Amino acid sequence: ILDYINEIDEIGIATDRARIKQILDNIIDYTQSHFTFEESLQEEAGYKYRVPHKRVHDLFIKRIESYRTSFEQGNSIEKELHEVLSKWLINHIQHDDADYVGAVKLNMMGIIKENEKKKGKNWFARFFS
Repeated sequence: ILDYINEIDEIGIATDRARIKQILDNIIDYTQSHFTFEESLQEEAGYKYRVPHKRVHDLFIKRIESYRTSFEQGNSIEKELHEVLSKWLINHIQHDDADYVGAVKLNMMGIIKENEKKKGKNWFARFFS
């Protein structure tokens, strides 16, 4: 998303509508893919706030789609979109995403330990076997 924020910033006053449309499409495609991955990690980890987190994702995508609609109607959305993306990204990473990291790490450590039990040895013992 940061790359798309920078691209919007680079466009500046010399508005290239085709480029803006491509950036909007890319943002929507990327966020849908990234959010799906994030949500699958949360589900696998049993993260208790995954449903509200998904709602945050869904609302963000709807918001970006509304900018695309506004843009397609001929409106200039670059400046506002740049501000929204910048603020949202920082806030989402620092707060929403930071909240689920512990659950995902704990789940991954459990998977690693389970795999070690199945093999009967820890990674250190396997190294010297």
